[in-house]
Amino acid sequence: MSKGTVVLAYSGGLDTSCILVWLKEEGYDVITYLANIGQEEDFDAAKKKAESLGAKKVFIEDLRAEFVEDFIWPSVQANAIYEDRYLLGTSVARPCIARRQIQIARQEGAQYVSHGATGKGNDQIRFELTCYALYPEVEIIAPWRIPEFYNRFRGRKDLMEYAENHGIPVPVTPKAPWSMDANLMHISYESGILENPKSHAPVDLYLMTKSPEDAPNSPDVLEIEFKKGVPIKVTHVKEGKSKDTPLDIFSYLNEIGGKHGVGRIDIVENRFIGMKSRGIYETPGGTILYQAHLDIETFTMDREVRRIKQGLGVKFAEMLYNGFWYSPECEFVRHCIDKSQENVEGKVQLSVFKGQVYILGRESPKSLYNEELVSMDVQGDYDPCDASGFIKINAVRLREHHRLQGEARSKH
Repeated sequence: MSKGTVVLAYSGGLDTSCILVWLKEEGYDVITYLANIGQEEDFDAAKKKAESLGAKKVFIEDLRAEFVEDFIWPSVQANAIYEDRYLLGTSVARPCIARRQIQIARQEGAQYVSHGATGKGNDQIRFELTCYALYPEVEIIAPWRIPEFYNRFRGRKDLMEYAENHGIPVPVTPKAPWSMDANLMHISYESGILENPKSHAPVDLYLMTKSPEDAPNSPDVLEIEFKKGVPIKVTHVKEGKSKDTPLDIFSYLNEIGGKHGVGRIDIVENRFIGMKSRGIYETPGGTILYQAHLDIETFTMDREVRRIKQGLGVKFAEMLYNGFWYSPECEFVRHCIDKSQENVEGKVQLSVFKGQVYILGRESPKSLYNEELVSMDVQGDYDPCDASGFIKINAVRLREHHRLQGEARSKH
């Protein structure tokens, strides 16, 4: 007798194929679900594989457009960046994937959901917090935290042996000596030979970007138009080619950024669960948008509003990284950030060239830049004596600070 129905987040790879069969062995009816969020994948082959392994139903869901509009765009508005370098490509994909998994579970009357995330990583938290937020009654089966599972499968060799014994097709090509996660936003690489933080990344590791050394010797100049903090159009200035839907805009920026080797980083980051990890990331389109949005935002946003918004952006990035997209505090911060973007409108021209993004100029009907006021050649309405007040106030503060420091030193 069946223990119930479980919706498994399925990739078609060795791990989740073994989990599918193991769940069936444990007495569950298994529905598999594979999200298309822009990764290169043979979805038909994955569906046939899941069916051949006994999946009750197979869902292949194209989430690319909603991934961009509902998840990447809010991250662009926030200038979301974790620990000053990571643009959160994996983190932002997880609530998108898990949201649809929960929709399927509710639709199919499933009491359980399952995933193949490791017990040492952040993804287990991101998936599960989303599931509990959107389906509080759901029960989660996390095999890599179940002793009976992880003691049975201590490594790839055990999984391969299990696959051969249960008729699970095994990869015919050698596995890369690192793990990889790809989506429309980025590709990440970690573990294996990359776990030694001193080891250089192999030159053949990168799949989304050319080496800047091999990039074209002439730049691509783009104009990106924003409204309410999100891009609504990108135009290649020389070729006249333009894109104006969210998915097309982001895909085109990936293409141009990848061609010029933009968006490569190699970092050590702090995982939420309490360890440091080394990750290598390629985020070409996201890097271009980060620079362009930062520029148009500074051009159009009030100084004091932007100071507050910068702090909210840091907080948002931390919550996104840690899996709290659907928390009440993250919803509140997203609402505040969205409000801050009302006047972030205009066009930014930039050059993409050999691993770099160079801002060339900007224009906006909502600009707070006053060319006459700032001009060194025109007096305008500004009285230079106004600066005296700023200087005096801060001079008093600095003098007092250094006087107290001097008294403290003299006592010692």
